[in-house]
Amino acid sequence: MKKVVAYYRISTKKQKGLGLDAQRAIVEFYASREGAELVKEFTEVLSGKEVVTRPKLLDAISFCKESGAFLIVAKVDRLARNVEETFRVKRELEDRLICCDLPSTDSLTLSVFAGLAQRERELISIRTKAALAEKKKKGQPLGKLENLTEEGRKKGTAQMKRNGVENSNNRQAAQVIVALRKQGMSLQ
Repeated sequence: MKKVVAYYRISTKKQKGLGLDAQRAIVEFYASREGAELVKEFTEVLSGKEVVTRPKLLDAISFCKESGAFLIVAKVDRLARNVEETFRVKRELEDRLICCDLPSTDSLTLSVFAGLAQRERELISIRTKAALAEKKKKGQPLGKLENLTEEGRKKGTAQMKRNGVENSNNRQAAQVIVALRKQGMSLQ
């Protein structure tokens, strides 16, 4: 029986209900139809811009590499919105990648769907910039004014610190530093 590890990604907390539930339903349907065992799930609430800034995806990839499981996503755009990054993940997993929205995860089909996901990201950016320019032209404030207060700055700083502590790459680096110091070595 093929073992699969699910990766779910939504861009904003507002999508938590329906978007996340839909991905889970697609993955569970696929796994049951293919007779695969869903052994672990990873969920992330982050932009799909860059794979390297998504700790849960990196954890899912590591788990798959250690266990030999396949990584499964409901749609290729949940994995990445960049052709190069999509193929980097596929190579890293030694082709143990399943995208439920693809009839086949061969290189040609994957490149077409990944290209469409990348183009959609570009279109989202174009639409957002146009909407912000229109809002600015009308004299409407951009952003949240409360972020410009002393309290807003403190909240932002606290969030950046939390993000730094929660980042899996930072945790790994800290472990290496501690191990080196126990051996009597300095950072130099």
